[in-house]
Amino acid sequence: MRPLGRRLQRATGLSTAEYEVLVNLDKAPCGELRVLELAAAMEWEKSRLSKQIGRMVDRGLVARQPCPTDQRGALLALTGAGRDAFVAAEQVHLEHVRELFFDALEPDELVALGDIAAKVLAHVEAADAPA
Repeated sequence: MRPLGRRLQRATGLSTAEYEVLVNLDKAPCGELRVLELAAAMEWEKSRLSKQIGRMVDRGLVARQPCPTDQRGALLALTGAGRDAFVAAEQVHLEHVRELFFDALEPDELVALGDIAAKVLAHVEAADAPA
């Protein structure tokens, strides 16, 4: 993952953590999530996310907004600059993933990898299911 992160940083100026935040906000309805929802989606501690968000607010990539349904909570939203950065980085990131992970494999190996990944994911889901 480190080579992938270094390539992303060099090509786009975004760290892997910033890209992950932008991905989650882009997937969210209206490009907004509550801080706790984003922390849960990313499986990060709230303190780690707060520091990351502070840096991203300073860079103009995301904005904190009051939550209309909870006066104690805050919404995080993509800014125009954040959306532009994500759109530009998304294609670059996908190209890097292809180059680093998939270009090394033959077509039959890709099929086998897909089969193995599906089997492992099913096993993990079954093991993680409530009893």
